[in-house]
Amino acid sequence: MSATCPVVPDSPLIVVAPDKFKGSLTAAGAAAALARGLRRRLPGARVAEHPIADGGEGSVEMVLPHGFRPVSREVSGPTGRLVTATYALRGGTALVEMAAVAGLGRLPGGAPDDRTARTASTYGVGELVRDALDRGARRIVLAVGGSATSDGGAGMVAALGARAWTASGQAPPRGGAALLDVVRLDLDDLDRRLVDATVVVACDVDNPLLGPSGAAAVYGPQKGATAETVALLDRALARWADVVAAATGRDVRHLPGAGAAGGLGFGAASLLGAEVRSGIDTLLDLSGFARAVAGADLVIVGEGSLDEQSLYGKGPIGVAAAAARAGARVVAVAGRSTVRLDRLRELGIDDVHTLTELEPDPQRSMRHAADLLETTAERIAAAWLRDRPERTPIP
Repeated sequence: MSATCPVVPDSPLIVVAPDKFKGSLTAAGAAAALARGLRRRLPGARVAEHPIADGGEGSVEMVLPHGFRPVSREVSGPTGRLVTATYALRGGTALVEMAAVAGLGRLPGGAPDDRTARTASTYGVGELVRDALDRGARRIVLAVGGSATSDGGAGMVAALGARAWTASGQAPPRGGAALLDVVRLDLDDLDRRLVDATVVVACDVDNPLLGPSGAAAVYGPQKGATAETVALLDRALARWADVVAAATGRDVRHLPGAGAAGGLGFGAASLLGAEVRSGIDTLLDLSGFARAVAGADLVIVGEGSLDEQSLYGKGPIGVAAAAARAGARVVAVAGRSTVRLDRLRELGIDDVHTLTELEPDPQRSMRHAADLLETTAERIAAAWLRDRPERTPIP
């Protein structure tokens, strides 16, 4: 920040709120690079960095600057091996990031295969929830993107006291395939503190639990499942849905979002009474984004690839909607974009800048993403200076 161009209260406010640029920069790294470029071109502006996540990897990191503290525990990873996972706690609210404990990156070697697709468990997620309850949390937010699991939340509820029975006796299921053998679910020992707790599943998908749009069919292949295993997991999750319905007297397998995180959305909704909410909206609420964007003149959103999938509740679109409510102009930055500008404008994004405009080679663009983002921010600042509303002073 220039000593000769101090920030003054009526100077323009620019909020920088990108998601991660996968393979290149974290959300915080992307925000910092954009902010450097803006401050170089607009040294008198107020630039606020508010990196975001939409319920997947980076969710805990997003909320820590906003009154949350990190809590780290050693719990069961997706294959049963112990991992150290961190969740966020602020007063009576805990944010548990599934990717931190049962995500694809927690698999041995970070690579899924057909065996892990069948056996990966959410048990460690339940252990973190239990720890949060021990520390007084009574609002539990489950950020469920990036999972390695397809067990319908069975592992999670087992860690919280539910007991699954097979024809041969009690046997906590380890992974989705094991659900084929479950015949009964006993909820007598389910943690009683959950009765007074509020549970929220923060996700950006609306898949049901089963069928061609369900957890196994849509997400199983990216978790290493072969076609045979996808079919097996769908049958196993159907068995689990039947058993849960018999135990609870209600059936939520068709609930939008029930298929999130390999059916964790189903397990949380049916057994913990969870509400399924938009991941980005939930994270923006927890991080106080409405306050951060109040009075903003310009908001910059972004992610590595802006594509059709981005339009369905992903980070940049959710941020753009919140910025529009605050009356701010919105510009997007992406490594690449395959979405027509007129479509983006319908969703509140006025313009889009891509790193491929500066560096067409994808590998070089990823390697030099920080420098390219700085240059792009300078271009955005120059365009905004040219087109800014007359009411916005520049000191």
